[in-house]
Amino acid sequence: MALKDFAGKIAVITGGGTGMGRELALALASEGCSVAMCDVSAANMAETERLCRAAAPQGTMVHCTRADVAIEAEMNAWADEVRSAFDTDKIHLLVNNAGIAGGGSFVVGDRAAWELTFNICFYGVIHGVRAFLPLLKNADAGHIVNTSSINGFWATLGPQRPHTAYSAAKFAVKGFTEALINDLAINAPHITCSVVMPGHIGTEIAGNSMRIQGAVEKELNFILETQGIDPATLSEDQIIELANADFRDNAPMSSAEAARVILEGVKAGQWRILVGADATALDQAVRANPEQAYTQGFMDALQADGHFLTI
Repeated sequence: MALKDFAGKIAVITGGGTGMGRELALALASEGCSVAMCDVSAANMAETERLCRAAAPQGTMVHCTRADVAIEAEMNAWADEVRSAFDTDKIHLLVNNAGIAGGGSFVVGDRAAWELTFNICFYGVIHGVRAFLPLLKNADAGHIVNTSSINGFWATLGPQRPHTAYSAAKFAVKGFTEALINDLAINAPHITCSVVMPGHIGTEIAGNSMRIQGAVEKELNFILETQGIDPATLSEDQIIELANADFRDNAPMSSAEAARVILEGVKAGQWRILVGADATALDQAVRANPEQAYTQGFMDALQADGHFLTI
């Protein structure tokens, strides 16, 4: 049963402080959907809250909580807080959106960075579903959106760019969501589910990930060096802002456009939502020629068609 509209409903969003999380919260609040969001940055959430309140019809509630999706106890406590803040035992839409990058190489990379990325990107989804499934069950109709990625079906950033933690987590999110669709159909048929697979979207994941990982990573220093900027001459905050601008401003699709595609997909009852022309092109290319998916020729063909030119 698809959610055909969001007015009067309650939505829960992880990672609501920036990027797609912020734009999803704003779009939903604008439709008269009350929104509860969490993020690890209280400052970013405060700005999202301000935007949502300015756009929302009277009576629409917006509630923010600082919570780390990788920590199950914090997610469970947040679910209890949502019950109390909204004075209800039900929600209608859960969007597991929070994620970071990092831990690129399993072979030579830092284990702590690898596990932090995996735990946020995969276990953040698991904890979100476990914490809020009881509230979804109490609604007449509910929907779960789990954010995977093009890296949920293509496990690299290109032949010379290992991306193992993020890719492994996003493959796991895709597999979990597909299995959950069947599980819900049997055991809670009034709840539906979608897996979202965005391409390059204009978010601030690059710099935000650097901040959460606690270091300015070599992979992102490389971006600055290709621009002729010596990272040694800049503060960490300046590097983070430059990395964010590079990733965000060179994206073929904005966060607001991505949010629109996702919510339209939910309303249409789509269980598999590709976001961006690059995601569609890559999905088709991998399906057509999986044996060559990790070769330079495969990437060259995609770039010749105008996709992934910044990789």
